[in-house]
Amino acid sequence: MAKVMVSLPDDLLQRIDEEARRRDSSRSGFLAAAARRELLRRDPAAVAAAVARSEERFRSAAAFDSAELIRAERDSHR
Repeated sequence: MAKVMVSLPDDLLQRIDEEARRRDSSRSGFLAAAARRELLRRDPAAVAAAVARSEERFRSAAAFDSAELIRAERDSHR
């Protein structure tokens, strides 16, 4: 396992240590779990781009009755 040295503000390190103790974890274990969670998160820029693409598609879509579409889909499976 690799070891790293990082610099953190004293108040942040204190909060990390308190939370690690509360969770009955080590500082390293707590920071590793936090890093894993962060790496699983979607890139905010990619999410914003996907939302923008969806909004553009809806702007150019024609009007429709959603209930009618649902009924047609339901009736097609009978």
